[in-house]
Amino acid sequence: MRTLSIARLAGNLLSAATLLCAAQARPDTRAMTCAQTQALIKSDHAVVLTTGPDTYDRFVRQFGNECDWPEVPISTTVPAKDGECRVYRCEEPVDLPDR
Repeated sequence: MRTLSIARLAGNLLSAATLLCAAQARPDTRAMTCAQTQALIKSDHAVVLTTGPDTYDRFVRQFGNECDWPEVPISTTVPAKDGECRVYRCEEPVDLPDR
């Protein structure tokens, strides 16, 4: 009898852990419109988004302090439900040659 209740408890804990992990999954840009993707980034200031089957990245607002020095927000595109979507991610600026 006690073995059955331990097994049931373990099953309940496993189910709860599975739901918790699923609830914290990264938003997928391919499942959102461009406007939804941009609004999410704007509201959270910086967010990690899934961009493909095995790819993800951190995206930031264009004007803000979400990038660590010397990085700056650089324009890029991600796939969205309604086509390519322009967003920003932190990258080091390209060094320009001295004149």
